[in-house]
Amino acid sequence: MTLHRDAVAVLGGWSAPTAAEEELRREFLEHLRRHPDAMTRACAPGHLTATTAVLSHDGASVLLTLHPKAGMWLPMGGHCESYDGSLAGVALREATEESGIEGLRLLPGPLALDRHKVWCHPPHSWHLDVEYAAVAPEGAEAVMSDESLDLRWFPVDEIPELSDEATRLLARRGRQVLTAGSHSLG
Repeated sequence: MTLHRDAVAVLGGWSAPTAAEEELRREFLEHLRRHPDAMTRACAPGHLTATTAVLSHDGASVLLTLHPKAGMWLPMGGHCESYDGSLAGVALREATEESGIEGLRLLPGPLALDRHKVWCHPPHSWHLDVEYAAVAPEGAEAVMSDESLDLRWFPVDEIPELSDEATRLLARRGRQVLTAGSHSLG
C-alpha cells in the first residue's frame, strides 16, 4: 500500500470527534483526491504531515520541542518521506527522531487533525496535520535533536502559554486514550 492510499484509508475510516475536525477530514480527503503528490512537501498548495504528542509512561506529562521556526513549544512531527509506508509510521519515526527516545509505543489513532499555515512554498502553503500520541517507556530520557532549540517535559495540564490549543488538545486526548486503555487492562 502506498503512503497516499494509506492516508486515504486512515482518513476515510476515521470518526472525527468534532464538527470542525469532520470538515478538516473531508478537506484532507478532497486534497488527496486532487493531488497525487499530497504526501510530499513538493505539493505547493499544502501537504499532509504527521505530529505526535510523546507522553510519559503514565500520561501525566508531554514532551514538547521549542520549534526554531515557529518559536513555540510544539509536539514532535514533520514531513512524510518517500520511504514511509504509513501515516502512523511517519508519526512514530518523527517522534523517535525528534525525542531521541527508543521504544515509543504509538497509541491507536489518529487522535486529531489540524491545518496550519507554513512557509514551505512562499508566500505560504499549508500543513494538513494528522495527529497521534505515543507513550515513552518508564524512565525514558529525551535527547534533543538538531531540529529543536529546547526539549522539555510539561504536565499535560500545564503546557506553557507559548504553545497553541492544538497542542493542548492533542496532549489531553492522548492522555485520555492512554488512561482509558490502562483502566481496561487492569
